[in-house]
Amino acid sequence: MSFTREDILRQAKESNVRFIRLQFTDLLGTIKNVEIPVSQLEKALDNKMMFDGSSIEGYVRIEESDMYLYPDLSTWVVFPWVTEDRVARLICDVYMPDGTPFAGDPRGILKRVLEEAEEMGYASMNVGPEPEFFLFKTDEKGHPTTELNDQGGYFDLAPTDLGENCRREIVLTLEEMGFEIEASHHEVAPGQHEIDFKYADAIRAADQIQTFKLVVKTVARKHGLHATFMPKPLFGMNGSGMHCHQSLFTDEGNAFYEESDKLGLSETARYYMAGVLRHARAFAAVTNPTVNSYKRLVPGYEAPVYVAWSSSNRSPMIRIPASRGLSTRVEVRNPDPAANPYLALAVMLKAGLDGIKNKYPLPAPVDRNIYIMSEEEREDAGIPSLPSSLKEAIDELLRSDVICEALGDHALAHFVELKEIEWDMYRTQVHPWERDQYMTLY
Repeated sequence: MSFTREDILRQAKESNVRFIRLQFTDLLGTIKNVEIPVSQLEKALDNKMMFDGSSIEGYVRIEESDMYLYPDLSTWVVFPWVTEDRVARLICDVYMPDGTPFAGDPRGILKRVLEEAEEMGYASMNVGPEPEFFLFKTDEKGHPTTELNDQGGYFDLAPTDLGENCRREIVLTLEEMGFEIEASHHEVAPGQHEIDFKYADAIRAADQIQTFKLVVKTVARKHGLHATFMPKPLFGMNGSGMHCHQSLFTDEGNAFYEESDKLGLSETARYYMAGVLRHARAFAAVTNPTVNSYKRLVPGYEAPVYVAWSSSNRSPMIRIPASRGLSTRVEVRNPDPAANPYLALAVMLKAGLDGIKNKYPLPAPVDRNIYIMSEEEREDAGIPSLPSSLKEAIDELLRSDVICEALGDHALAHFVELKEIEWDMYRTQVHPWERDQYMTLY
């Protein structure tokens, strides 16, 4: 939705807004905000609101800390949860004092890759994300437990799905905030849920993912539950993914559709997929950015471990949904909801654009169940696997000029540093499994 400065000032007054959150995202995908009283709103709309960038993960050193927040007026929303002091939100781009975009702003990084796509003739990238999450009970202090609030399964209804009321309130809240919800349902694992919202251009889709996470966690807390987007919270159960449906549009329409093709796919779509497959191992560190992400990416739990594509089966990393025409799209299935959505979309788009530029040949589709293929069969078919650990993923990222370029020098250096620290902390920690396994044995 489009808002003018006057619209925002009027709505703030009419809705009795007392505080505004100027929201942005750090490199790890965590939502940050500077909260201002409504008396400072005009100053914020003039792009004059400053903050200390040295306090944010992956931003800048203390000697160069002053940064500015430039609100995107289209992101204005008054939060539906009503308190005495109503709160509104504006998502911001981060700028340097000299008026140039900050190189480490994830939203700005996605914008930069979208500009590259536009220079190639693609007016927009449409994205339909499918973030999954778990609901856990909280204890008497409000802290999350590992106790699930239901034992439901795929598409189950109440009373088996005890999260239904919470999920329904999440949907109603999102709709009140301008989301167009297409479906909501219980997922495969107990306590696991999915809410699908309508596709949007890439920037708006990434903004919506961040807003979605905030709403889910806020509403869950009202129900005495803790919502988590952790990729694999429980051993022996399916993890949570964030499948990303994506397509490129020119002024003529969907660049991925070709009516005369047997599968309805254009050459552009095939080159794009070839690029995504070629760089999948390199961008995994961004789309699957935590140690825990690689506990999800294992065979046996419907997770897309294998770098392949198909128009008919869900075991490869890329699937082509059945819809054609304007709805022709590529579903990339490996990202998980811990990913920074701006960076994840940026690296997938960059990979696809590289495929289009270089006209990489698309491997043959794999229409059989890869999960039941032997390692030798996969090797014969030329089907590689995604990285099996965060360390392997980081190493693959650093070997890829294309994905490194997508992030830019500043973001790349800080992202890799943060992830190497995360890996080292995990690697050197002694875990309960080790004590259970070895304490009495040795």
